[in-house]
Amino acid sequence: MRYRLGVDVGGTFTDILLIDSDSGTSYRAKTPSTPQDQSVGVLTGIEKVCAAADTSLAEVGQVLHGTTVATNAILEGKGAKVGLVTTAGFRQVLQIARSFVPGGLAGWIIWPKPEPLAALEHTVEAVERIGADGEVVTALDEDDIRAKLKRLRADGVQAIAISLINSYVDGRHEARIAAIAAEELPGVPVSVSSRVLPELREYERTITTVANGYVQPQVASYIENLTSKLDTKLYILRSDGGLSSATAAAENPVSMLLSGPAGGVSGAVWAATQAGYSDLLTFDMGGTSTDVALVQNGIPRVGRETRVGDLTVRSASVDVRTVGAGGGSIAHVPALTKALRVGPQSAGADPGPAAYGRGGTEPTVTDANVVLGYLPTELAGGEISLDRDAARAAVQQVADAMGLPSVEAAAAGIVDIVNENMFGALRLVSVQQGYDPREFALVAFGGAGPLHANALGKLTGAWPVIIPPSPGVLCAYGDATTSLRDEAARTYIRRFSELTDDELKGIFTDLAETAASTVEAEGVARADHTVTYQVDIRYHGQGFEITVPASIDDFDGRGAGLKALGAAFDAEHERLFSFLLSNEHELVAIRATVSGPRPHVQATTLEDGGTDPSAAVRLTTNVHIGGSSTEATVYDRAKLLAGNVVPGPAIVTEMDSTTLVLPGHAATVHPSGSLLIRPIEEK
Repeated sequence: MRYRLGVDVGGTFTDILLIDSDSGTSYRAKTPSTPQDQSVGVLTGIEKVCAAADTSLAEVGQVLHGTTVATNAILEGKGAKVGLVTTAGFRQVLQIARSFVPGGLAGWIIWPKPEPLAALEHTVEAVERIGADGEVVTALDEDDIRAKLKRLRADGVQAIAISLINSYVDGRHEARIAAIAAEELPGVPVSVSSRVLPELREYERTITTVANGYVQPQVASYIENLTSKLDTKLYILRSDGGLSSATAAAENPVSMLLSGPAGGVSGAVWAATQAGYSDLLTFDMGGTSTDVALVQNGIPRVGRETRVGDLTVRSASVDVRTVGAGGGSIAHVPALTKALRVGPQSAGADPGPAAYGRGGTEPTVTDANVVLGYLPTELAGGEISLDRDAARAAVQQVADAMGLPSVEAAAAGIVDIVNENMFGALRLVSVQQGYDPREFALVAFGGAGPLHANALGKLTGAWPVIIPPSPGVLCAYGDATTSLRDEAARTYIRRFSELTDDELKGIFTDLAETAASTVEAEGVARADHTVTYQVDIRYHGQGFEITVPASIDDFDGRGAGLKALGAAFDAEHERLFSFLLSNEHELVAIRATVSGPRPHVQATTLEDGGTDPSAAVRLTTNVHIGGSSTEATVYDRAKLLAGNVVPGPAIVTEMDSTTLVLPGHAATVHPSGSLLIRPIEEK
């Protein structure tokens, strides 16, 4: 089995990347997504890429997949009917939640509170109680809970979530209820909080467990459907950027809510590393949305919360922020304000932008780029032909609604606004987290990202702007080049004065063993494991904690371990909040993450071609930039060589994306194949 296959399903396109593990040669395919059944688009793309490589699926050893099935189930409200089991007295845990209302003062007046994923009428109470010390206070009444589970069966619930108070300390009652549920509701998936999220805070643990049950039937069905047709090993990308087996993903789908965006970040890190950069802002603009993230020292920032729409669950994920700004984002002019708006509504894959010629009539960002002359006549390797007249007719609606003198002026306004929307998202992961974007490179990818990358570089001051090879399928590249991963966690609340280095080291070792056994079961030898540790710490009496990394080497018996953790926490607390407290440090939770090795993929090395890019020139075309028409040179990226310098205005075309280089800027071709865009005056 010499091939690895990466698959990324987006809202508009499905990207496929086939990598020859022996030679490092890669083959790409891009097909329209099929929202009604994502597996159709996936299988179509796989057939297409295998044909391009003159091979068959039988030669593919692994399929590595970033999917939005779980995400879409949440966003579209199409998950399962969930029955929730809580401890007696906690039936309304989802309704009470955390009493948080988004927005400013009195925001609650106009805020429509989202409905809980498990309805109150489908929530039952178990007569039981385990204390915070793990001792049984009230024994489980099995006859009572059996009768209540029968009632849930009569109500037609499609999944069961069990979340009992203090089960993170001892899950014996949850395990017993799960066993009874298997008897009373055979075939109905059961999510148990002590396995899904063994951490304190009953609301966060409950909503995470319920979310797991809400998406589990749909995810399990999708994975089963795909594996039955692939007949090869399938791995699913987790939200934190690691891989899990298809079986583990089906059992714990809440860990893959941000599976798709995480693949892009992994791919961006890989590509930027080849070009010599490790501090990055990543910018993934597809057809429906844009995802941004921050990477420092080659490591993406991973948060302990995952946000999808109105839902926030406690699950590790790459700190990705998403805005409804993509190539298919629809521009509109509200009659009341006459102020141009772009997104978040999207034309999607069907009918798509007006330029696609599939019946779309509303103006989109893609149509604006067509009007301005930035896009070639064909996309996705010729699979989509662009109708310029239809694009102009669509954007003309905006010009008429705003009384603008030309369709080009309306198109420029659409592009400027979508750029500002994406700039706002980049500020969320940089400036608002205490980072100066000018100290980072900007990696742009996705089908539409390279078109807007130069403009985002100007707005953020992040240079160089890096356009990786095959930017349109970089998410699939990230899927195909990431590693297996598993995590084990334990809540352990102790003041530092109540802890010793040896005690904490013992817990680290136990958790690492638990995670390592899962990775080893997938065929990764212990010698190839990489183990990292994290702890959640707060000041005693504080209402929240901060996650900081831990090094096992600090716990070598010299008493430096806890001191190092305290210093790391203080440094992060001061960076985030600009002050420190004198309160004693308190440990809250401990985690160990075990990763396998990243697969070997041969990096691209281009031949040196000097600074002259003329051999790659295809033609010249008129583009509209800065309010006037100018001539731009169009280059074929496949013919560019290392060292070539492409001055703007220029358009660089390839199968899966198009790059725009603005006047006053130039793109230098790195030997790894990436384009590095900088202002011309910058050396």
